[in-house]
Amino acid sequence: MSTPYLAANESAEPARSWLADAGRGLSAILPPLALLIATLVLWEIAIRLFKVPTFVLPAPSAIVASLIESRAALLVAAKATAIEVLFGFVLAGVVGVAVALVIVRFERFGRALYPLVVLFQTVPKVALAPIFILWFGYDLAPKILLIVVIAFFPVAIDMLAGLQSVEPSFVALMRSVGASKTEILRRVRIPHSLPHLMAGLKVAITFSVIGAIVGEFAGASAGLGYVIQFASTQLDTPLVFAALVVVSVLGLVFYYLVELAERLLVPWAPKFDLMHRS
Repeated sequence: MSTPYLAANESAEPARSWLADAGRGLSAILPPLALLIATLVLWEIAIRLFKVPTFVLPAPSAIVASLIESRAALLVAAKATAIEVLFGFVLAGVVGVAVALVIVRFERFGRALYPLVVLFQTVPKVALAPIFILWFGYDLAPKILLIVVIAFFPVAIDMLAGLQSVEPSFVALMRSVGASKTEILRRVRIPHSLPHLMAGLKVAITFSVIGAIVGEFAGASAGLGYVIQFASTQLDTPLVFAALVVVSVLGLVFYYLVELAERLLVPWAPKFDLMHRS
């Protein structure tokens, strides 16, 4: 039978845990927020003090004014870019995982495929953008394809590292009980590689945003890259910076969505154990 003292302690435990998590989150947010505010204040002072022309470098206040004035157009452009990023990222993740699984499952073919994957990654992706537009036109397809070729590599490499980092003793144990290569891959290697995969996906989502903007630079009629290119031709530098701010926010949103997915799908990852212990 529990005493009132023990019951009060048990009910207070979740509250203390929530407060500790909130304190850790606040302590993580405050330093970068303070640095950002200080940078913006110094930036504003320097622009006003040295009378830098707006078309060369706008003050933060001019960028905010452009954000407010062009908010409708920027929202439409952000939606177009977000769709490209989402589709391209998903396909890049599928291709990256498939490449890693093929390399591990079919060892001889994998030894031949891996150098070709690395070689393909060294090709300048900016040079591929006009070719993709020539082949597929100005619609969604060339942007998505460019995102895939830019973003699949970190997924493949991190997934491959996770698949290959399994303890040999685990593999030997599975083989001793008659498990096939496919069963070892499914039961041991893939679960072990999931934290590595999530790390690769977080890199890939940032590459996906870059790929979308590069694709829009090469040829588009919508999207944040198109807005940046158009505004630069009009010497509307505040709008260029406003679009860059929206791109950065979009990238942060996508990154932390992947971070949230990692917490939900791989809560047993070593990094989360270390965070809870600290």
